[in-house]
Amino acid sequence: MYYSNGNYEAFARPLKPAGVDEKSAYLVGAGLASLAAACFLVRDGQMKGERIHILEELPLPGGACDGICDPTKGFIIRGGREMENHFECLWDLFRSIPSLETPDVSVLDEYYWLNKADPNYSLMRVTERRGQDAHTDKQFAMSDKACMELMQLFFTKDEDLYDKKISDVLGEEFFKSNFWLYWRSMFAFEDWHSALEMKLYVQRFIHHIGGLPDLSALKFTKYNQYESLILPMVEYLEKHGVNFVYNTRVTNVLFEKRGAKKVAAQLVLEQNGQAKTLPLTENDLVFVTNGSCTENSSLGDDDHAPVLNTKPGQGGCWQLWRNIARQDPAFGRPDKFCTNLPATNWESATVTTLDGRIPPYIQKICQRDPFSGKVVTGGIVTCRDSKWLMSWTVNRQPHFKDQPKDQLVVWVYGLFTDVPGDYVKKPMRECTGFEITQEWLYHLGVPVQDIPDMARNSAHCIPCMMPYITAFFMPRTKGDRPQVVPEGCVNFAFLGQFADTVRDTVFTTEYSVRTAMEAVYTLLDVDRGVPEVWGSVYDVRALLDATVKMRDGKKITDMKLPFMLRFVMNKALKKMHGTVIEELMQRYHVI
Repeated sequence: MYYSNGNYEAFARPLKPAGVDEKSAYLVGAGLASLAAACFLVRDGQMKGERIHILEELPLPGGACDGICDPTKGFIIRGGREMENHFECLWDLFRSIPSLETPDVSVLDEYYWLNKADPNYSLMRVTERRGQDAHTDKQFAMSDKACMELMQLFFTKDEDLYDKKISDVLGEEFFKSNFWLYWRSMFAFEDWHSALEMKLYVQRFIHHIGGLPDLSALKFTKYNQYESLILPMVEYLEKHGVNFVYNTRVTNVLFEKRGAKKVAAQLVLEQNGQAKTLPLTENDLVFVTNGSCTENSSLGDDDHAPVLNTKPGQGGCWQLWRNIARQDPAFGRPDKFCTNLPATNWESATVTTLDGRIPPYIQKICQRDPFSGKVVTGGIVTCRDSKWLMSWTVNRQPHFKDQPKDQLVVWVYGLFTDVPGDYVKKPMRECTGFEITQEWLYHLGVPVQDIPDMARNSAHCIPCMMPYITAFFMPRTKGDRPQVVPEGCVNFAFLGQFADTVRDTVFTTEYSVRTAMEAVYTLLDVDRGVPEVWGSVYDVRALLDATVKMRDGKKITDMKLPFMLRFVMNKALKKMHGTVIEELMQRYHVI
């Protein structure tokens, strides 16, 4: 497996890998990473669909990319997916997946046209004082000291950030900035999360720094991710004869060491309450999604809070990874991510409006008609003075194909679940859907006397507690996450957010698809490059642009510098005079 860039290999079709007709594949889990791996096996590996088996613990596919209408509860979305144009592997995949709505076009075509015609941006990113404009005014409001700290983090080597928290490398002035407010609410970072992951995010998305204040960096699907992304993949795979096996839990993969080789020799699984063992050969490829951010999620309803009854490390995906990891150090250290639930949980809620009373309050804040079928909030709206640090979003409506035309589906989340709210004086994790709706309506600016009646009769709310939702942000060191194909493995690969690949960032759809592509290309020896992570971190134009925008347009000549530094800078500027470097610096408003 190797990396490539440019369109020469992006448009090429690889030759059929040697020996693929004698191989089979077993994919554990039916989330995005596993489905993507199956698609790459079919498209690029040219493996016959009937030789591909997807083993899923639940009765439906999708994993964390969910979006369902439960007949007993209503519409449920545990989260949403923020995407951008430089998800190279994701778009490489979806250019080949046919749309379910538009004949003879791909999911990528459909997505591209949608976001061209209806570009995403926010007209109200942050509120305070119950729905009033917080007037962050697209400013990052970072002091020179905070900017220098963030710049220093940007240039720090990975190994110097192992097991360090964000609060270990960034100071109080940074945490008071609008930058941190935008960042933590958009990506769900806490100050105790990994400084390494923070650095990787800044590097990965440096070309989008200017789009953070109004979320214009983002693009969204037409419907929820389950209907827009997962179902087209499932239909593509089913048409190719791929075998989906639901209600099947894989509990272990047993390995044999044959010299320097590590061979997955047995799958241990439970199916319909019965334990089974499936023997494997070196021609049987095994792909395991290790760990899950939505494992052991629990749902509440209007009158019941979701129960956080998970013990550290509980859950099928986590227990499977733990069982595998006991066999070899190269298989990672899952306990680094799944044993500190207070640090990895937060809660979301799906609110469905039932009549015309709530939508005007939404429209007043987002300044758009929420029933237009176009962008509504343009991403999350963060309530800056919310004790839960509540954010909420209304994506294009309908968010579900079968959603009634007079209803809106709203996603709400709170980053702090263990502190009392502003209207409901209880921690979010103890609140029913009715109480969470009241807290949300309070921050929308609904008159206090109307809140209880509107929350009870004009909305329906399903809260969801997710104990592992930010597990992948826990501070880590080398080897905590296993390599996609661990050293010595000949028929086994890890997939998803807890497999390790260079430069890319977890908690993204791109990461799931990238690990899937790398796994398939490695185990089948597919002779085509995996698109490298977009290289904006090495592009001086992107760096100059981000530097100026991070400082709210202030030029470097405006910085308060020690005398010697200013002397050196002035000398450098004189040497640049009349050169293309000066021209470049002027074009990006650095000088």
